[in-house]
Amino acid sequence: MRATCLRLLPILVSLIVLPSGIAGAGEKSSAGRRSAPADRTASALAAWDGAAPGSIDSHVLKLALQASGCAMRQGLAPHASTLTVIDYSRPSTEKRLWVFDLRTRDLIYEELVAHGQGSGGNVPTLFSNEAETHRTSLGLFVTGDTYAGKNGYSLRLDGLDQGFNDRARDRAIVMHGAPYVSEQFAREQGRLGRSWGCPAVSESVARSLIDRVKGGGLVFAYYPDQNWLAGSRYLGDCAAA
Repeated sequence: MRATCLRLLPILVSLIVLPSGIAGAGEKSSAGRRSAPADRTASALAAWDGAAPGSIDSHVLKLALQASGCAMRQGLAPHASTLTVIDYSRPSTEKRLWVFDLRTRDLIYEELVAHGQGSGGNVPTLFSNEAETHRTSLGLFVTGDTYAGKNGYSLRLDGLDQGFNDRARDRAIVMHGAPYVSEQFAREQGRLGRSWGCPAVSESVARSLIDRVKGGGLVFAYYPDQNWLAGSRYLGDCAAA
């Protein structure tokens, strides 16, 4: 179900151009590929300190904005127009996926999302980057192209967090719709059904949501896992990444 659009407090109101000299001499070719809008958006995201819209936790949103801004500065998401945040510290029976439009500053989706069957029951506690674990991966992703597969209309994801989600393509971790993601299923079973590691959403919203975030959008999957929080290149010193 499409969430009521809420205006984000000034995430992108003041678009600040990054100061020159951030890229070293050996990074000139990479820096040249970065678009000015992406750089300005990255700076604005990093500077945002407003209250969180909807039911998202403000700390989780802050981390998502920090990681997204870092990726944009590195030229890894130059055309990102959406940010999808998933908070896996919440139970599957709660809405824990939010999609933000970075251009209009709206919260446009607030949805249920499933986690992998290897990650746990109603609240996941185990995460992995390894194949055949059927576990969810944490970290920052970029959305890719769509295709019609065994789970219907699906969206490929490329993991950016080395060692935490960078095997997403090899593991076929994609966003797709599933019949076991619904409020009725949650009421009857006490939790959502579980995927093989994919962020599965309700079939009623899957196509419109996927079409909204495909082709270069950012996805941030959160859980207070200390190894990931300490090891992600997007949550530490971005300049050193």
